[in-house]
Amino acid sequence: MPEPKKPLTILLASPRGFCAGVDRAIQIVERAIERYGRPVYVRHEIVHNRYVVEALEAKGAVFVDELDEVPDDRPVVFSAHGVPKAVPAEAGRRNLLYVDATCPLVSKVHREAERHHEAGRRVVLIGHAGHPEVIGTMGQLPADALLLVENVAQAEALEVADPRNLAYATQTTLSVDDTTEIVAVLRRRFPAIQGPKMEDICYATTNRQAAVKAIAERCDALVVIGAPNSSNSMRLVEVAATYGCARSRLVQRAADMDWTWLDAGWIEGGRRLGITAGASAPELLVDELIAACRTRYDVVVEEVRTTEENVVFKLPRQLVA
Repeated sequence: MPEPKKPLTILLASPRGFCAGVDRAIQIVERAIERYGRPVYVRHEIVHNRYVVEALEAKGAVFVDELDEVPDDRPVVFSAHGVPKAVPAEAGRRNLLYVDATCPLVSKVHREAERHHEAGRRVVLIGHAGHPEVIGTMGQLPADALLLVENVAQAEALEVADPRNLAYATQTTLSVDDTTEIVAVLRRRFPAIQGPKMEDICYATTNRQAAVKAIAERCDALVVIGAPNSSNSMRLVEVAATYGCARSRLVQRAADMDWTWLDAGWIEGGRRLGITAGASAPELLVDELIAACRTRYDVVVEEVRTTEENVVFKLPRQLVA
């Protein structure tokens, strides 16, 4: 007789997985392939998830780092993270057919930064250096018009020539708590600083972090399905650890799961595993991990939903007509 499986309760955070901006970006690539034929070029990963990228490659997408890798006679899609203004300008100079898949919430940050610049304010961008979204936002303005702040220490050390003419904007995929602390420092040090009317951090990032906070204390371990270069996924790991589940980690998909890690220190009476997925991770990868758990454990799934999402972003007109 085989040994009975150990009991495992999966606390499934909801909302999780694809956000409206990611869903729109993937649809844009798929529609572009249908309309213009194979191949359609995509500048950078359309979203930060290898499974998604490989699935689109199989349909006819070719991912490149820069525009000089795109032939003159083929269309190109810009990723959901947004691009510096120099990129569409270069595409226009070459008469390339291009489709912009920038998330509308990222585009909102771009417009805010431009408005502040036009009003004579220097913009403080809260974000992570080197992230494609930050590169895209910083590329909307002249180099000296924008200052990047990554943490509270940098906010405390920030020096500006004219503190009366300052504004701030934020990367959309940051930790809500960390960003609140940085903004509080900026407001204390620069009382005249202007901020967005609505929070720049996107609804999906906020909702996924809130869902993780709701389950973290109840979990013995927590897994975030996502890519290591996905900012919103990495923030979910941090949020889980901060809110009560120190044993939290990122897993790209079931094949990467470390079962020894999960089994370590098994508690009599079962274990509770939290599962969520970053905004660029498809639900299929969640199902895959749950199925892998079922082969090893006696699994009960409890979905913990903190809010409903019904946001949908329209596709570009050139792909709808």
